[in-house]
Amino acid sequence: MSILVAGATGLAGSGIMRGLQRAGKKAVGISSKDVNLLDRNKSYEYIQDLKPNLIIDAAARVGGIGANDSFPVNFISENLQIQCNLMDAAHAAKVERFVFLGSSCIYPRDSQQPYKEEYLLTGSLEKSNSAYAVAKIAGIEMINSYRKQYGYKWISLMPTNLYGPNDNFDLASSHVLAAFIRKFVEAVDAGSGELTLWGSGSPLREFLHVDDLADAVVYCSENYDETLHLNIGTGVEISIKNLAELVGKIAGYSGVLRWDSTKPDGTPRKVMDVSRVQKLGWSAQIGIEKGIAETIEWYRRERLGK
Repeated sequence: MSILVAGATGLAGSGIMRGLQRAGKKAVGISSKDVNLLDRNKSYEYIQDLKPNLIIDAAARVGGIGANDSFPVNFISENLQIQCNLMDAAHAAKVERFVFLGSSCIYPRDSQQPYKEEYLLTGSLEKSNSAYAVAKIAGIEMINSYRKQYGYKWISLMPTNLYGPNDNFDLASSHVLAAFIRKFVEAVDAGSGELTLWGSGSPLREFLHVDDLADAVVYCSENYDETLHLNIGTGVEISIKNLAELVGKIAGYSGVLRWDSTKPDGTPRKVMDVSRVQKLGWSAQIGIEKGIAETIEWYRRERLGK
């Protein structure tokens, strides 16, 4: 079987490449430097030439709450183009299997918790990242439409908040856990006695190590073939305040922690119901303390050279 991973240099994609290697599977990984998936013709040409049996779509424009809120056009337009071009090209090449990766932000802002798969489209989205969420919801609908019209074994997986090696640590566009890792490591290295973080610290979030996601993608690509998208997560939540304290402790920070409540919190609570994927036979294995410690070690070694 030939496998293509789109977005192979990003957080999710690089993790999936490692997961496929662990499973003894060879894959071709591409990034925007190899193929511009915003270019429809080039997307078609590449997929036709490769003719993979399985495409894993981890290619997307992603970012934290600030980036999503500031650049909604980029987030909806680019993600719609990437996933449409890739799926349509896969159809033209008659690719048998396709795994589309979405996000937990597809669920309504004030949805009942934990999120069950059937809660999709039952309420209003969080406004700060609604453009990105709508693009991902459209991706789910495209997968299901291709299944219905052409009988493909294509599936959608919805990961919770990811972290790990090759995360985006740019404070202007990063997600919360990567931003915390960078801020606390820098504070420790600078000997800072005070650190201010965004928001109130009260929101509840769930975090999944990217290597766990990779194993879930490999497992589901072989064992799942249904229309309903699957939640991929741990089912365990932590407050942003407690997360910050945990990252600070692991990084060795001993200073004062302050919160800037003038900055947005986003959705009050986001935690996945992962009972369906667990019944299928997969569950997360990497605890958050171990995962954060390994990511901090990777960040210091690979990004700071320490």
